[in-house]
Amino acid sequence: MNINERVERIVTELDSKKAEEIEVFNLEKVDYIAKQVILANSLGGRHSSSLATHLKDELKPLGEEFLHVDESDDWVVIDMGDILVHIMSSEYRQKYSMEEFLTEISNKKSKEI
Repeated sequence: MNINERVERIVTELDSKKAEEIEVFNLEKVDYIAKQVILANSLGGRHSSSLATHLKDELKPLGEEFLHVDESDDWVVIDMGDILVHIMSSEYRQKYSMEEFLTEISNKKSKEI
């Protein structure tokens, strides 16, 4: 299964459990720690943790590796090697402006090419 199919499967799983505002950033042409980044809003702290657990339960049996999971009350980061998944409350997403950061990285590299 290629990376795009894996990302689509992750997005589908997140969507099925009520994650909101799911966005995918393709950073394959950028010098970044992952090739793809998925951002998703949760409904709150417990929902973030529940979404992370759901992804592990559904995807590990299919061969996905979860290298590291870092959880706080408002944010979960899942490192899957070439894919990073950020699940956070909408307040944290606004506070840290993840979309702006990832878009800026992507646009900067695109202009250099």
